Amino acid sequence: MRDNPVPAATTPIGPFPLRRTQMEVNGASFHVFEQGEGPAVLFSHGFPDTAETWRSQMRAVAQAGYRAVALDMRGFGASYAPSEVELYSALHIVGDLVGVLDALGIGSAVLVGHDWGADHAQRAMVMRPDRFRAVVSLSIPFQPRGELSTWDGLRRRGLGEKYYAFGMMEPGADANFTPARKTIPSILYWLSGSPSPDTRWDPVDSALHMLRPAPVTVPEWADPDYVDHTIRSFEKTGFDSGLNHYRGAQITFDLMPAFKGAVIQQPSLYIWGAADGLCQLFHPTPPTREELLPLAPGLVDVIALENVGHWPQHEAADRVNAELIKFLGDLTLPEGPGSARHTA
Repeated sequence: MRDNPVPAATTPIGPFPLRRTQMEVNGASFHVFEQGEGPAVLFSHGFPDTAETWRSQMRAVAQAGYRAVALDMRGFGASYAPSEVELYSALHIVGDLVGVLDALGIGSAVLVGHDWGADHAQRAMVMRPDRFRAVVSLSIPFQPRGELSTWDGLRRRGLGEKYYAFGMMEPGADANFTPARKTIPSILYWLSGSPSPDTRWDPVDSALHMLRPAPVTVPEWADPDYVDHTIRSFEKTGFDSGLNHYRGAQITFDLMPAFKGAVIQQPSLYIWGAADGLCQLFHPTPPTREELLPLAPGLVDVIALENVGHWPQHEAADRVNAELIKFLGDLTLPEGPGSARHTA
């Protein structure tokens, strides 16, 4: 595990305009935006978020000679949001990721995912190694499909009545997340490294839940435009379709026995916030690369970000950008229009 800073790998160049598109992906409409030219890097976000969460990383990647692509994931923003829970399995969502590459004429890409976006990116690595060459996971460590689903594993640990996500999967749970103008700042603040350790969100302590009123409207590490966009997005869409990513996890498990024990063979990088309550629950002692290698034999590094919570792409944007560009620069990637050569 490495927690020392690294210098930025490139000198910014540009400008690189952001290109927004509403495109058809496997017969459904998805909001996609791009920046830069070169080998493709595809970004996938989690809950409650949109593709806007990646603006800093997309800009850095574009400046380094890559083609950054991000989408509002299924159920979020201006993208396809079916109401049926069974349409939120990883098989459907990996299909969305592949479909975006197809629609853009991209043969293969590096994936970067956060939260549920990391989980879906990890399933994509296992299911479609021909299309996804490497992965950077933020906040969520990879776990192969095992004998028990995540939810059953938590129940076996005695956390079935405590773990926050079980309540979020209940019918009508979306009502707890409104109004977005109050809950989005709460979620961003309490899950971050900003609160004192004794008041931060705890995924198994209902007294330290994420929807408590936040003492700030915009955390000091957040771009006010990003926060406002997120609020306006959920005011428009509501939260129920986003919560289907939690509800669909058991469906994913049930559909994937063929992938039981399958590991990520491609190069990978894991970045996590040491103050993230979710990370602390799943690995109470900091994981090392050696411990995680059996799950991801291509794992390059495990990077802990001190005093950072669940939003490393915002709380430590410069550090994440530098690590991402270094990781990309160490890969051998195909050439793309306008790209610089990137070889190991």
